Amino acid sequence: MEIKHKNFYIYRALEMVPGILIWLTFILAFGLSIFKPLYAIYFIIVFDLYWFTRIFYMMIHLFISWKRYHQHKKIDWLTELKKVKNKNWQEYQHLIFLPTYKEPWQVVDQTFKNLSQVKFPTSQLTIILAGEERDKENFLQVAELAKKKYQGQFADLIITLHPKDLLEEVPGKGSNLNYSGYQVKKYVDDKGWDYDKIIVSTFDVDTQVEKQYFSYLTYQFLTTPNPTQYSYQPLAFYHNNIWESNFITRVVANSTTFWLLTDMARSERLFTFSSHSMSWRALVNVGFWQKDIVTEDSRIFLQCFIYYNGDYKVKPMYTSVSMNTVYMGKFWKSIINQYKQMRRWAWGVEHFPYMVWNFMKKKQIPFFKKLRYVWNQTEGVYSWATAPIIIFVMGRLPLMMADKTVQSTYIAQQAPYILQTLMGVGMIGLIFTAIFATILLPVKPVKYHWTKYIIMVVQWLFFPISMILFGSIPATEAQTRLMLGGKFRLGFWVTEKK
Repeated sequence: MEIKHKNFYIYRALEMVPGILIWLTFILAFGLSIFKPLYAIYFIIVFDLYWFTRIFYMMIHLFISWKRYHQHKKIDWLTELKKVKNKNWQEYQHLIFLPTYKEPWQVVDQTFKNLSQVKFPTSQLTIILAGEERDKENFLQVAELAKKKYQGQFADLIITLHPKDLLEEVPGKGSNLNYSGYQVKKYVDDKGWDYDKIIVSTFDVDTQVEKQYFSYLTYQFLTTPNPTQYSYQPLAFYHNNIWESNFITRVVANSTTFWLLTDMARSERLFTFSSHSMSWRALVNVGFWQKDIVTEDSRIFLQCFIYYNGDYKVKPMYTSVSMNTVYMGKFWKSIINQYKQMRRWAWGVEHFPYMVWNFMKKKQIPFFKKLRYVWNQTEGVYSWATAPIIIFVMGRLPLMMADKTVQSTYIAQQAPYILQTLMGVGMIGLIFTAIFATILLPVKPVKYHWTKYIIMVVQWLFFPISMILFGSIPATEAQTRLMLGGKFRLGFWVTEKK
């Protein structure tokens, strides 16, 4: 469904920019390889040098975030929370939104069970189970089971049912949250709660939080100056079913975790992603989650950033939430689901026109701050689509296409050795990544033999392939669909849970 912007043609032109950039890059790289192979060789070498330097830089930030995570994990945050002066932490309420669509009771049950066991008074937690009318029969059964089993274990359990086919909506998580947000606002107003003492967490329905999550979050909220103008981003693991998952879904899931870890050490690049928290005041100010987009989890940050004239940030929280991989028990079904999930995440390219359009109108935001965010977003989605293919596919194309005159040049003769050396350096980084991912694993279930750890390391040999199949290709498809618009636009695809 395409919802037309009020300045449709200008906005459509902005939507086309990312797709045009990546296809120009592919055409240029292929064209140079055929007609000017020597220029293409120079380009590939410089591009590879840039990327391997960048990977080394990312590894440093990965290690910094990992170290902070382990340091913070050792702290008793409830004890620290009780030491906070001049603020009574027991006056703060938590609203926890759990949007759901076609999820089975077993998945919802595990999430509620996890929330009931946190190291924080559950009397300060209000759960909002937000279902869809399109899944009415299943959802009402799940909601009834949740009420029977968990009513009384939290401050309250609110059930909302998002009507189907509302005008100017894209069916999905964002529109569901938008509707439930307005329903909960009536509840909050009836209670007479102070907006500045309400903290909102938006979780995927399979999210399992660390036991100290709400103690840590409340501490951060109470000790951060002007906490209303921050979102709070935890580290996302995909560990709920990691041991059961196949090697492809494990590699892709861990790659997502590593990406978030590196950005957490560079908070100026950090957007909200998947499960995260923020203030109720800011959420109400921006009119809740946007209901006509797919990637509402990161858009909510931009809504706040624009509303507060650039004075809004994402604060990294070195605690974790854990979710399911897309593994569905069958290999090929899981592979298809993995591709669809990555394509949906890559649809975050829809933020580019939104940022440029709103930044042009917001003179109050410093120019270089706007430029930094536009650059980070544009370069991120561009590299996501182009880098794997240029490095692993087009790297040798100009050498194959070059005639004898070009092949006799010094740079053409040395290019294979340069690329081989860069790949060797990259392999060292890959080995480090494999070991690091194994260290982060949850405890191995007893039903698996110790040799499963060997598989967990060896699986990273498939990383280059996964970068293309579940990185470059879905990212290219998403940006191409946005460029074409109309019937090619993506709707919200719900990741199946098992």
